This record gives sequence, structure tokens and C-alpha cells, in this order.
Amino acid sequence: MGTQHNGTIKIISEPFDPWAELSSYETSHLTAGQIGATATFVGTMRDFNEGDDVSAMELEHYPGMTDAQLQLIADEAQTQWSLDNALIVHRVGRILPGEPIVLVACWSAHRAAAFDACRHLMEALKSRAPFWKKETLKDQSHRWVEKNTDGYSASQ
Repeated sequence: MGTQHNGTIKIISEPFDPWAELSSYETSHLTAGQIGATATFVGTMRDFNEGDDVSAMELEHYPGMTDAQLQLIADEAQTQWSLDNALIVHRVGRILPGEPIVLVACWSAHRAAAFDACRHLMEALKSRAPFWKKETLKDQSHRWVEKNTDGYSASQ
């Protein structure tokens, strides 16, 4: 895991159960009674984007670079919010509507830190992590997704 990382980055190419990942991680990396708050986010693939029906998505990444950027994002959150631990699980490869794409989890002594760090990790991941999305539309045509949605402005 590196020198002082209190967290794990996993990039996987197979479908995953975010709740099983979370349970497994808590069992193997956390001590019962030591954590006051857990915040999680699970992002799943939608069957629409930019007004079109989408039947699948290919999510590409650059091994090494993507992992390093995700670890940097996690380390920044660890420092800013004094997290006890963090987990990022991200899919790559072919993804179908309804399948989980990303799991972000943060553990802290207090809920505010867990909530804020979880939100920050997800927004930083969407804007800074090197992933490339190619959608397959219902008519079997393909297109590259040029921009991600801004989660901060969408809620304000």
C-alpha cells in the first residue's frame, strides 16, 4: 500500500458488488469500535446520456498513471480531513447499464469529515483521474464522452 497510505485504490475490469467490497474492506482493514462515521458513494451506469439511449460503455485508463492519480487524490483527502481510512474501487472495460462503476468510502471519527471527504474524493476523481469513456448507443453507433457532469454545481 505504500508508506503512509490509509486507504486502498482498486481498478478492476469485472463487475463488482459494492456492498461486498465495503464489508470485506471493513473486516480486513478496520478495527471494530475505532471508527465513528462511514460515508459511501456508489456510481452506476445509466442507460442514457446527453439525450440518447446508451446500451454499453467502454471505460479506458492508463495503468500506473490512473492508479497514481487516484492515490494522490486519496492522500489529499486523508490530509485535509484526517480520515482514518478510505477506499476507491473503479471499474474499467465494458460496463452495462445498472452496473456499478465506482465505490468511494471514507471512514473518520466524525460524520462531517466522512461526508465532506467522500464528496471531495468523488468530485476530484471525476475531474482529475485519467479515464476515457466511449459509449455505445442503442443504434450501435459509438461516441467518446467529452465531459463529465459537475456534481458541485448540480446540487447548488
